[in-house]
Amino acid sequence: MKLKSLVGILSVVLFVMSCQDEPIPKPKAKIRLEYPQGKLADLETENFSFKYNQLAVAKLNGDKAYTISYPEMKGAIFLSYKKVDNNLEQLINDSKRLSYEHAVKADNIVEQPYVNPDEKIYGALFEVQGNAASQSQFFVTDSVNHFLTGSVYFYTKPNYDSILPAASYLQNDIRGIIETLRWKN
Repeated sequence: MKLKSLVGILSVVLFVMSCQDEPIPKPKAKIRLEYPQGKLADLETENFSFKYNQLAVAKLNGDKAYTISYPEMKGAIFLSYKKVDNNLEQLINDSKRLSYEHAVKADNIVEQPYVNPDEKIYGALFEVQGNAASQSQFFVTDSVNHFLTGSVYFYTKPNYDSILPAASYLQNDIRGIIETLRWKN
């Protein structure tokens, strides 16, 4: 009986001594992904030219299809050029349809028109928000001869919260491509 009493008293003393410090909750941590601003490099083709981020790797993938890869982000911007041959409306509709096919998985699609009449560049950038396969799509044209489309894809399962910093970075690079784009005759 003395042993049980001694064990009981010892347990109570240890319990009281162990609860003297107030627990301090840990602050919520968020991963911070920062990507460096790269210098600009020129991409010249027979139909157009533009400046792109030098941290990326640009290559020709076939007849008038290009990839601008971002190995550190495990993503890429895919570009495709087509000549306009009395089919501008069809090209624009196909580009928009491709963008809105992601609506099934997307939370929202924001269409941002782009107009630069001095350089004859007209188009739109589609920002896809949510767990869609592509986070951005765009098309630009001069409305007469040239039509360029592009899309962003990551080499991973889409998880919008995780890839948002990289997706925003590539959207800014797309804006840079559109703003520096020049058609060749």
